[in-house]
Amino acid sequence: MSWNRADNRRANQLRSHKFELDFIDNPLSSVIVECGKTKVLCTVSIEDKVPKFLLNSGQGWLTAEYRMLPGATSSRHPRELLKLSGRTQEIQRLIGRSLRAAINLKVLGEKTITIDADVIQADAGTRTASITGSYVALAHGINKLIAAGELKKSPLLEPVAAVSVGLIEQEAFLDLDYPEDVAADVDLNVVMNGKLELIEIQGTAESNSMTRSQLNQMLDLAETGIKELLEAQQAALKSI
Repeated sequence: MSWNRADNRRANQLRSHKFELDFIDNPLSSVIVECGKTKVLCTVSIEDKVPKFLLNSGQGWLTAEYRMLPGATSSRHPRELLKLSGRTQEIQRLIGRSLRAAINLKVLGEKTITIDADVIQADAGTRTASITGSYVALAHGINKLIAAGELKKSPLLEPVAAVSVGLIEQEAFLDLDYPEDVAADVDLNVVMNGKLELIEIQGTAESNSMTRSQLNQMLDLAETGIKELLEAQQAALKSI
C-alpha cells in the first residue's frame, strides 16, 4: 500500500516555503523561514574578534547556535539552560559547518559571525530549514556590511540550502512533515551548495535497510528540492 501524504503533495514536492527578511531590528540581519508548518527565526550577529586559535591569523570565524523554543512542539519543550542535549549540539554544529562552506573566512578578516536559529514552531525539518533560512540571513547581513563600507568585497562563495528526504513503505518522499518523519524507515538530511555539490549527508535506517538504488533516488529528490530552494533564496534576497 502506497503512503498517502496528508497535504496531498506529490512525492517530489516541497512544502510551501517563504522567507521574511528583517523580522527584528537588533541583529545585523534576521529572517523568518517557513517550510510548511515549521518556522525558524534565523539571526546573524558579528563581532570584531575571533576565537583564540585564530588570533593574528587574518582569518574570521562563523559559528551557530540552535534552540527549540518551549512552545515549538505540541507539548512544552523544556528550555536547555545548563546543559545542551546531544541533538541540539549535533544540529548547531551541522548549521555551522554548512554555513562555513558558504563563506571565505580569510576575506571576512578577523571577525566572528554568529548565527542563531530558534525554532518557533516545529513540524519536522527544523535543521534543514535552519540552514536554508540562515544562508538568507547571512547573505543579507553581508550585503548590509558591504553597503555600509565595513567590508570591501563579499566573502560569500556559494549559496547553501538543505532538505530532508525519507523512505516510507519503500517509496522516496521529499521534505517530510512530522507524521512522515515518524513513519519513515530511512531518514536523510542533505545539504548542497549553489553548484548542487554535496556539503553534508546525514542518513540512517530507522527500522529498515536501504539499497544503493534507493539512496540514489533519495539524493536525486533532494537535489530537485534544493534547486528550488536555492531559487527561492535568491528571489527573497533580490526583493529587498
